[in-house]
Amino acid sequence: MARKKTAADFEQSLGSLQALVERLESADLSLEESLSAFEQGVTLTRECQQALTRAEQKVRILLDQDPNAEP
Repeated sequence: MARKKTAADFEQSLGSLQALVERLESADLSLEESLSAFEQGVTLTRECQQALTRAEQKVRILLDQDPNAEP
């Protein structure tokens, strides 16, 4: 169950990040709104990067357990 929650969290964060980028690209935001959206984007980017790093570590562990597996 925890794995599905993590994947769902990643997908939700990535979707939110994409929506923020679209809002920023629309150029319809004030400077304050743009800064706030950018700050949220930085937080979401860090969350996504951490999730990807954890996934990469799990893959490496699995590959190390099977010496015949290809990377």
